[in-house]
Amino acid sequence: IAPDRALSLQVHPDRERARTKFAEENEAGIPLDSPRRNYKDPNHKPEMLYALTTFQAMAGFRAPRRAAELLKGLGTDLSERLYAVLRAQPDAEGVAAAFASLLTERPSPQDVADLAQACAARLAEGSISPRVDENVVRLQEQYPGDPGVVAPLLLNPVTLQPGEAMFVPAGSVHAYMSGLGIEVMASSDNVLRAGLTAKPIDVPEMLACVDYVAAPPIRIAPEHIGEATQVFYSPVDDFELAITTVTEADGEVEIPGRSARIILGVAGEVTIRSGDDVARLAPGQAVLVRADDARPTASGNGTVAQADVP
Repeated sequence: IAPDRALSLQVHPDRERARTKFAEENEAGIPLDSPRRNYKDPNHKPEMLYALTTFQAMAGFRAPRRAAELLKGLGTDLSERLYAVLRAQPDAEGVAAAFASLLTERPSPQDVADLAQACAARLAEGSISPRVDENVVRLQEQYPGDPGVVAPLLLNPVTLQPGEAMFVPAGSVHAYMSGLGIEVMASSDNVLRAGLTAKPIDVPEMLACVDYVAAPPIRIAPEHIGEATQVFYSPVDDFELAITTVTEADGEVEIPGRSARIILGVAGEVTIRSGDDVARLAPGQAVLVRADDARPTASGNGTVAQADVP
């Protein structure tokens, strides 16, 4: 994934809701390719993002008191309305109410522009939260007047350096903003959007899927398997990610895994061997190794990423 501008403000459903709503839309006779269709399958869609370059994102709700601090003093109609909600309810329910009011009341483009201008002015005066204000200004340039422009004030900012990874569970509101990374996800296409997009949105259904717990983004620390491989274990059973780096001096290195896997060239040139099958991967090239194939090995000079099912 390589966004050069922010991708949609979105959330993915948990498995139970996906099953229920997929069945309901089937019973309603909504075609799978209809723009009115929210659920394309009965599965959840947790994700992991592994950064290849510095990667910027937003994920999960801020602590209510921090969101209130960021809104306080901007002095616009929209910021004051949201601040009043959080001041009255400085807890998860307040965050839920503020976020819901932002998306359901759909502030006017001028209200959003005024708030973005206030952030720009605060930035020019030496903001104590420059990254937040910069993100609001940048989103206003990319999606003028969209309610999602306000999201950096309510959501956690995330910066991943190359080699770092984060996990996005069902219910976590998020938006990928810039950078290059490897995105691994469950086998699903269920996405509920509410802003920063020209694609269809369904605010009520999106809000019904959201987990309003204020918590920092889930960063995944790798475990070293041998000298060549780091494995990022996800908290779900749908996938895991392994990064293997080899040099000519290493000879052939077995890539750990249990089932069918996709191996992607990341850097250099790496030869993947599975039994009598051989593939040479340059960056961006990939190979599928089936569950009943021989265990793959890597050799050469470079790095590959492997996604497999535990």
